[in-house]
Amino acid sequence: MAGMRSAEMVELLGGVPVFSTLEQGDLERIAQLAVPRDFEPGEVVFREGDSSDTCYVVSGGRARAIRSHRDGRTITLATFGPGDIFGELALFEDERRSATVEAIERTSVLGVLGPDMRRLMNEHAEISARLVIALGRRLRETNERLSRQSFQTVQSRVAVVLSQLVEQELADGQRGDVLVTATQADLAQLAGSSRESASRFLAVLERAGVISQGRGRLVVHDSEALKHYVF
Repeated sequence: MAGMRSAEMVELLGGVPVFSTLEQGDLERIAQLAVPRDFEPGEVVFREGDSSDTCYVVSGGRARAIRSHRDGRTITLATFGPGDIFGELALFEDERRSATVEAIERTSVLGVLGPDMRRLMNEHAEISARLVIALGRRLRETNERLSRQSFQTVQSRVAVVLSQLVEQELADGQRGDVLVTATQADLAQLAGSSRESASRFLAVLERAGVISQGRGRLVVHDSEALKHYVF
């Protein structure tokens, strides 16, 4: 990761939705601010309640955002793979982190300090304007997704989440059977359902030969078949 070239950084940043409206020169300026970092499996990038001074773009590996409940349960709120960004609110203001992010496997990221980014936006007002447009689009897409989810069955929501996780793995070059690192509890949380409901649907998929499950393992054998459960 330490040897990542500037051109590779620019290409990575250009694929991030938050930066999708920026021009080549804008991305090159941000790349000059970016600092490569690596995290080992289980290593914490930041903890819930920490001051937020840096955002991160994943260039390799996998991380997850988690939150702990008072009863000791830990739930997964989101997973991040190559091209994903997390902690992006640090680009605009200093707030406390709303969740803990930890590496699932060896993970490489580009870190961009919020103060550096805000200074860049002050110097180049057009960057601020373009970022506002991109963030508006992202908010609209999020609202549309939440609206769709409100009308979907648990079966459909779990199938969508599972399909998205498969797509992430395929983007990393995995072929054939796809090993998904999320647990049943993770899938339920991401789909906004109970673990019991998600588990019942996963059992349906297993009987149909679409997936197989083991201790801490979930393998998707037929990703195309998942689409038949989305409506």
